[in-house]
Amino acid sequence: MPGSPVIDVERLHVTYGDFEAVRDLSLQVRPGELYALLGTNGAGKTSTLEVVEGHRRAASGAVRIFGRSPQDRRAVRPRMGIMLQESGFSPDLTVEESVGLFGALSGRDDDVGRVLGVSGLTRKKDASVSQLSGGEKRRLDFATAVFGGPELVILDEPTTGLDIQSRDALWAAVDRLREDGSTVVLTTHYLEEAQQRADRIGLMHDGTLRREGTVVELTQTLPSVITFALPPGAPEPPTVGARNGAFHVETFDLQGDLYRLLDWAHGAGVELEELEAGPTRLDDVFRALEAA
Repeated sequence: MPGSPVIDVERLHVTYGDFEAVRDLSLQVRPGELYALLGTNGAGKTSTLEVVEGHRRAASGAVRIFGRSPQDRRAVRPRMGIMLQESGFSPDLTVEESVGLFGALSGRDDDVGRVLGVSGLTRKKDASVSQLSGGEKRRLDFATAVFGGPELVILDEPTTGLDIQSRDALWAAVDRLREDGSTVVLTTHYLEEAQQRADRIGLMHDGTLRREGTVVELTQTLPSVITFALPPGAPEPPTVGARNGAFHVETFDLQGDLYRLLDWAHGAGVELEELEAGPTRLDDVFRALEAA
């Protein structure tokens, strides 16, 4: 059915012996969106993705990919491309042979030369995998994941080890996949990537999904901050929050409070020193999870 979720997770539990890595997790990924699943180390995101990918069975709960069980590999796997944190390529195969082999196993059709071009590996096509740098191996991981333009692409830390140019090229390729209708799930420790690119973000901590929403929805849960200092002898400003001789103002009305502060400073003839003001960032929300 059009509009049905590509990924539908309902009350997922994942255990390792007596340890419960994921507890009562529910989420949906919609067609065509880029969903970032983020979390602290040990939060449970890798275990969650392993169930989604069909590499691990859930202790309980339901997971559906395109409406099917991820264990139904014949139905699901050809429609899904997975970029793991580290893939097991044969060191003796060339880059071109590796992409061709993984492409054949995927059950999708594509041109190996085109995929090498998209991933920036054309000049390395005859090099053996053992000769590749860490960043080049990440590009090879990406090439095998996107072979054939899968409907669902899972990118697990895709830009680790890549230089700036390679990161830009990878994200340009992801943008083209999305233009062609692919759905993307991302995990990354580069929070700025998620903040810039994700349609929605799920934040996990201690095995549970703590928060979910757009960047705006998530950052609006915490106040923005205005900090400044005053020269000696300056009058008291119309605000509170002095800390170590400086002023620290938390506000859910950044524009209004900043306007009132600047208007006061102008009227009082006071120069605000070390003035900084900015909206809440995703990393602020992320740190709040750890502190909770």
